[in-house]
Amino acid sequence: MSSIPLADGAVLQPARRRTALARAGLAAVVLLAIVAAALVARDPGTETIVQLPAGSTAIVVLDVSASISADTYSRIGTTLSGLASQGGRYGLVVFSDQAYEALPPDSPAADLKPLIRYFRLPARARPGEAPQFPPNPWARSFTAGTKISSGLDLAHGIAVEGRLHKPAVVLVSDLDDDPQDLQRLGVVLLAYRRDRIPVQIVALDASAEDLALFTRILGKQGTVPASPSTRVEATRRTRFPWTLVALATIVAVALGAHELGFPRLRWSSAPS
Repeated sequence: MSSIPLADGAVLQPARRRTALARAGLAAVVLLAIVAAALVARDPGTETIVQLPAGSTAIVVLDVSASISADTYSRIGTTLSGLASQGGRYGLVVFSDQAYEALPPDSPAADLKPLIRYFRLPARARPGEAPQFPPNPWARSFTAGTKISSGLDLAHGIAVEGRLHKPAVVLVSDLDDDPQDLQRLGVVLLAYRRDRIPVQIVALDASAEDLALFTRILGKQGTVPASPSTRVEATRRTRFPWTLVALATIVAVALGAHELGFPRLRWSSAPS
């Protein structure tokens, strides 16, 4: 016999219904928590360092001058990789002492991927031989100088003359500008401020003085790292999955309460 016959089994029907409702409610909580945990587990919980205004048309202005060291060259590759994996659409301006438009605005982020290989050191070919960055397409056409104004001015012209929707610029540079370019750079930065075009700066080991210059001139239109010691990378940094842990705890507690607090009631009416 799997149940105890009760003569007054009908009296327990309200309790049975309440228990059934409580069990159904807890089961729904458990199910929702499991679904939420699964969704959170699919999201790696990452932060994107480069933040752009929603719906903006972004132009990446990339510094490839001789002042860029091997370390910062590698971080340029990391930045481009992060932007490419982040998705979206970008234009690309490459500059040293002069600038040219490498990608038109609204190009898919995936179009940045072919450029990443120029900023990654290959494996050593022979023991004792230091790896070298691959020859890039602009090495023969650019000189060793750095004129940030040339890159920003070209990007500004593309944004204004092309009447881009909500234009924004991502400047990737060590900000080590030619002293003779500083006056022209100030004029160009003021044009960004006047036209309310935001500039997100990925500063590659920039000095405090250079950061202060951009912060002072751009004002609210510029987003600059808080300090020169900040190592800005465009990779996605994984956070500890606290949300997933909390949801798993909810599932465990709900299951425990379900089993301990609401055991299934079984009875049958006594035979007449």
